[in-house]
Amino acid sequence: MSPLDPIAPPQAAHGRNSDLEAALAEAREAYAAARPESAAIHARAREVMPGGNTRSVLFYAPFPTAMRRGEGARLWDADGREYLDLLGEYSAGLFGHSERRILAAVKAALDAGINLGAVGEAEARLAGLIAGRFPSIEQVRFTNSGTEANLMALAAARAFTGRPKTLVMRGGYHGGVLTFASERNPVNLPIPLAFTDYNDPERATRDILAEGDGLAAVLVEPMLGSGGCIPASEAFLRALREATRRTGAVLVFDEVMTSRHGPAGLQGMTGVTPDMTTLGKYMAGGMSFGAFGGRREIMAVFDGHRPGTLPHAGTFNNNVWSMAAGCVAMGEIFTPAVAEAHYARGEALRAALNEACRRAGGAMQFTGRGSMLTAHFRPGPITAPYAAGPAEDGLRELFFFDMLAAGIYLARRGMAALSLAVTEADGARFLAAVEEFLAARGPLLAAGSPAQG
Repeated sequence: MSPLDPIAPPQAAHGRNSDLEAALAEAREAYAAARPESAAIHARAREVMPGGNTRSVLFYAPFPTAMRRGEGARLWDADGREYLDLLGEYSAGLFGHSERRILAAVKAALDAGINLGAVGEAEARLAGLIAGRFPSIEQVRFTNSGTEANLMALAAARAFTGRPKTLVMRGGYHGGVLTFASERNPVNLPIPLAFTDYNDPERATRDILAEGDGLAAVLVEPMLGSGGCIPASEAFLRALREATRRTGAVLVFDEVMTSRHGPAGLQGMTGVTPDMTTLGKYMAGGMSFGAFGGRREIMAVFDGHRPGTLPHAGTFNNNVWSMAAGCVAMGEIFTPAVAEAHYARGEALRAALNEACRRAGGAMQFTGRGSMLTAHFRPGPITAPYAAGPAEDGLRELFFFDMLAAGIYLARRGMAALSLAVTEADGARFLAAVEEFLAARGPLLAAGSPAQG
């Protein structure tokens, strides 16, 4: 295992660290020099895969780190370097790596037969565990991902209401084909859409009422995930609830990421109950999984006992390993008490990080709720998605490379999703690394603040 690289100390005001581009070039050079095997893996992959991988979020220049194995909250890369994993597989890795009870459940399921092509007991058991946790879910069906869950929820809303259009948030993300950083994305499905602004109750109410009886659904994340871990205000969610009641549209909460926040997700914490909820990520213990559920009369559009119902296909919807792992994950490990404690630990860590940023005086802060957070490089409250400037993008990338040099693995966009395997000592280590970053990169943080140009 190679020793970890310390963050370079501050230089003179006109030295290399005073220039963001120079600092980034230096960080990239050090990164590449320390990871020759990852570079070789990437070069081979580029011969047969466009960009050298099959998941765009994992790509970054000059090449992504290739991981060989994980255990608990630790990862080891192809060059033998060890990392504290705070990425948590973008919230899917809630249980850490190789959790023994989940491994045992998966092994037992596979030993009994991998693809049975039939219903089984585990799927109804997992459905009961989920319906018992979320106030909006009376019935639920499973998919292979959160993306599929959102697609099926919208299909259900259109069928139930007989209406065509879905209203979404600018800056929202609901999967690779439902991405709304801009209103025009060639990868998105060509379904009728309307847009409104996140965390603007008055604007959202006007936009929903304007769509009237043409609106089938309103789809919203109670906290933006890909959009920067920006929580929705209760006033905003209540405005959506009231406006959808007035128009008859189905209110859908995308809790694919946020369902980890407390026993019943953010709908439980805010007291705002949607008509439907979509789930995914961690719920099957790290196996492929998605779910959508809601009021019984809406979910009845999939009831095969009734004539004319919607088909819902998917070879792996009820695969035995995801169902078995999900029963253990939700029934034995991530209990309501554990969910509450994990949320509180994340809140405490984010508060400590923001206090460190305040003391340092630079334009850096962390937003989020519970065990999910994102670093931002601008001052003032952040309540809506925004277009980052070049300096902010550069600081975010520099933070990413400096954390890698310190042996801490985050998302390139500055997001962390803490697993249950992350300890208090791990949190203290991250805090110390952020404090070192603030000290080492202080002049760049001041220069990169949007308020200062």
